[in-house]
Amino acid sequence: MPLVLNEEQVLLKDSARDFFANKMPVKQLRTLRDNNDAIGYSTESWQEIVALGWPGVAIPEAFGGLEFGYTGLGVVMEESGRTLAASPLFATCALGANLILFGGSEDQKSDLLPRVAQGELTLALAIEESSTHGPERTRAQATEDGDSFVLDGSKKYVLDGHSADQILVLARTSGSAGRSDGLTLFLVDPAASGVQIGRLQTMDARNWANIDLSGVRVPKSAVLGTVGQAAAPLQDALSAAQILLSAEMLGSTLECFERTIEYIKTRVQFDRAIGSLQAIQHRAAHMYSEIELAKSVVINALQALDQDTRGDELAKIASLTKAKLAEVFNLVSSEGVQMHGGIGMTDEEEIGFFLKRARATEHTLGDVRYHQNRYGALIGV
Repeated sequence: MPLVLNEEQVLLKDSARDFFANKMPVKQLRTLRDNNDAIGYSTESWQEIVALGWPGVAIPEAFGGLEFGYTGLGVVMEESGRTLAASPLFATCALGANLILFGGSEDQKSDLLPRVAQGELTLALAIEESSTHGPERTRAQATEDGDSFVLDGSKKYVLDGHSADQILVLARTSGSAGRSDGLTLFLVDPAASGVQIGRLQTMDARNWANIDLSGVRVPKSAVLGTVGQAAAPLQDALSAAQILLSAEMLGSTLECFERTIEYIKTRVQFDRAIGSLQAIQHRAAHMYSEIELAKSVVINALQALDQDTRGDELAKIASLTKAKLAEVFNLVSSEGVQMHGGIGMTDEEEIGFFLKRARATEHTLGDVRYHQNRYGALIGV
């Protein structure tokens, strides 16, 4: 399949670029951060996103979505990355909705997915228990008790965990930490007794939370899918999310690169633009070539999702994509700050926001080393 967008996808991309540039610029993120906004995103902007139908882009029509595919959602995520837009779009649609779609029962899909598509339900996924990605290391316990399960444990770095309407919690109903068998997903009401949520203040101003679960009782109907069988749908959903996060990272990388190129064209030192210096041109050319490769990697991964690639093959594509985009985003954001000189190190200049986001997103859903190791294991190296 050609690594290009079709006409409808291009139109969606252009629409998303205009929306995020005009309605949700980087300035909005700065304001939310400086005001220590209680929710962490603009509810007005989120409702505009809902009105555009973007939460339902990748959700099948049978469940109230637009069924426009993952490439469609990917171009929206890419444009949101250009302005570091703060919204529940990634946590709710790339993580939560995919888990329901891949692992939920038909009744759960019919109940929950239309509400996501209509903007009536926001979701958060609580899987991490340390600062590094590793769902199979889950220690949180879910103990069967009559017609309920009782959850105990702690979850860290839950994206939008402080504001979501429902939290998808990964817990162990059997097996031991380090094994993928015995993992179960539960839908948990954040207002339930025994749930304690602490919001985190992070350098990239994204909305994270730590969640403690102590004797949290949920009905058996809160089990997403089948007890003890969450590993396979979780892997597919996380692979999809890693690809969509990579699309967001691509948008941030492109914006960072374009801002840097514009700056070196106009920044004059010793009576000449610094962009005329051969050393700067070589570095810019290196960034450009890496970005072109990253574009191809992302669109190939999105198209693989649309072709219903699943299992280990999708995991390989996701790991290759996430590792590459983390490397390129780190490269371009670092070069961007350096080429901006002293002002690039100040909070006044927005280029620093991209460097901070690059460092944070590298570790979200697995860093470069994690994905290199997973890719190697999947191909038998």
